[in-house]
Amino acid sequence: MDFSEAYRCSLPPVLSPDGAHVASAVDWQLTIREVESLQTVQIYSCLDKIHRLEWSPNSRYVACGLDDRATVQVWSLEDPEWACRIDEGPAGVTNCRWSPDGLSVLIVADFSVRLTVWSLVDRRCSYLPGPKHAARGLAFDPAGRRMAVLERKECKDWVALYDHSAADGWSLRSRFVLDTLDAADLAWSPDGSKIAVWDSPLQYKVVVHAADDGACLSVFCAYDDALGAKAAAWAPGGCALAVGSFDQVARVLNGVTWQPLLECHHGSPVEGPRGAAVYRELEEARGVLAPVQAPQPGGPAGSPPRREARARYAVCPLPFEVASVPPPKDKPNPKLGVGTLAWSPDGQLLATVNDNMPHAVWVWDLRTADLAAALSHVSPVRALAWAPAAAAAAGDGGGGGGAGGGARRQGAGAGGERLGVVTGGDRLYLWSPAGASVVHVPVPGFAARGLAWAPGGGAVALHGKDAFCIGYVC
Repeated sequence: MDFSEAYRCSLPPVLSPDGAHVASAVDWQLTIREVESLQTVQIYSCLDKIHRLEWSPNSRYVACGLDDRATVQVWSLEDPEWACRIDEGPAGVTNCRWSPDGLSVLIVADFSVRLTVWSLVDRRCSYLPGPKHAARGLAFDPAGRRMAVLERKECKDWVALYDHSAADGWSLRSRFVLDTLDAADLAWSPDGSKIAVWDSPLQYKVVVHAADDGACLSVFCAYDDALGAKAAAWAPGGCALAVGSFDQVARVLNGVTWQPLLECHHGSPVEGPRGAAVYRELEEARGVLAPVQAPQPGGPAGSPPRREARARYAVCPLPFEVASVPPPKDKPNPKLGVGTLAWSPDGQLLATVNDNMPHAVWVWDLRTADLAAALSHVSPVRALAWAPAAAAAAGDGGGGGGAGGGARRQGAGAGGERLGVVTGGDRLYLWSPAGASVVHVPVPGFAARGLAWAPGGGAVALHGKDAFCIGYVC
């Protein structure tokens, strides 16, 4: 891989949906660059510090949330003279997002008292009942014509369904009640026919409703009297629903029977299956396998990797011991259970992170209904993401250009999937069914905390606390 130089940012950079541009913010200044050359296309000055950035789905506009002023400013990529300012006044701004057509901005007021839809076409404003959550519980169907919103009324959870039309905007279509204690979030199925809702951790419950009439299709409860579901994600094809739980198990539910077809147990030591590959990060400067230093309960997350050390993956024999961190008993929101779920583009592989085993990434194969690989790192995992299908088909996830070292699994097929991982250091970790590798980012002092693949898959944006760079797949 080849890497650009580092650029300043106070927020994670955001790639445009068409993959051609990247938007970044430094305090009150918005800068838009081309992804391929990183040449500056536009520079805009906002009224105050920018707290959030979001591209419109059509890649024509960028919305900047200015929370301190209860204002959202919208800028045009095509017309630098065009600008829009949305002032919510005393209502405040907690969150903002684009409608699927890229022509309206949805704003959630403080304390979720209302949801406002502002049209950029005719300046029309529509007020909808306040959602239950500011940043969660609102989703659009894949076609972009329907919106589902979690609401709380009469001490019960409801889902309100809205239809979109060019003439009337968003209008209420139906509303149905949920059999939940305190619904946490919802998600549309990829085909737009179903809506999955999962309860708060106080009760393990995942309900699936038909989007047309709100009929309940399934109620899944794995166990009682313990902390329940933590995250959920639909497989790209909609044939399965993955649910991560506080019991350190990810359950993959069949999309027809709604029963578990795979239970992913994150236990230690890893003893199998025979075809599973375990990769452990090795720092060459130390000459030995770098020990995974598990942090103490309530302490720091662990020491970062040494910047002067070169690293590679080493294939380890089974059984393999995965470091576990017991959560502190005197603090809320324990770092426990499966909180990260990421499906590969073809829906055959599922990557997970068990929060009390923060150094490890687990990859599960639905075709074999078992563990495919485990990646153990010196530092806790900060973020992971699958490369889009187009990029995954172009290569097997090698380090490229001598940037890092890798390990290849004997007998593995070339595969078309590629997973990227960062751990807060100057390294990008790549895995595919063919093997795993470590790519060193040649930017002095850079510490990657997050990553985002360009839609075309030819580039990946890595960002740290105050800088970002772009990596290009060779």
